[in-house]
Amino acid sequence: MDFKQSETKKNLMRAFAGESQARNRYIFAAAQAKEQKMQVVEFVFRFTAKQEEAHAAVFYQHLKELSGETVHIDGGYPVDIYESVSELLRAAEHNEYEEFDPVYQAFGDKALEEGFPQVAASFHQIAGIEKTHGDRFGQLADLLEENKLFINSVECKWMCLNCGFIFEGKEAPQECPVCQHDRGFFIRLELAPYTAKA
Repeated sequence: MDFKQSETKKNLMRAFAGESQARNRYIFAAAQAKEQKMQVVEFVFRFTAKQEEAHAAVFYQHLKELSGETVHIDGGYPVDIYESVSELLRAAEHNEYEEFDPVYQAFGDKALEEGFPQVAASFHQIAGIEKTHGDRFGQLADLLEENKLFINSVECKWMCLNCGFIFEGKEAPQECPVCQHDRGFFIRLELAPYTAKA
């Protein structure tokens, strides 16, 4: 099939638009989490926003042969404006799962049907990443809703995401004894990025 006549061309632009909007929604959500002194949630939103930007770049590059043209699409995109950080996390979880399945699965299947296996691989692989994003947002929402984001029923290790200080206890400290950043910077060590086994 001629790429310029394909549904895949439109799906790539829909995905590019969706990823671009998701990135911005997560940047806005990160700012709100920071205001509410939940910097650990802020960092996760920013971390995920960067990955959404990378996905947008992948989809956009598949459109390279259309450089200089305008691709007209239709699409629906969520408005996720909530005061509650928990609601922001739940909305993000829902949207990531929707991208995972059915949206990117269907886009990948259509690309295969139309004879674009590289595009199909991008859709299917990124679908799996979106599932991981949804799982991560859901886990944070669970912890927040159960009042366990900074409290655990058993002793565990907590890392300050600002300076790397490790604290052991049932609760993250109210303030880091090393850098004096507040509790919002602490994350359970097993959830911290780039940690060695402790």
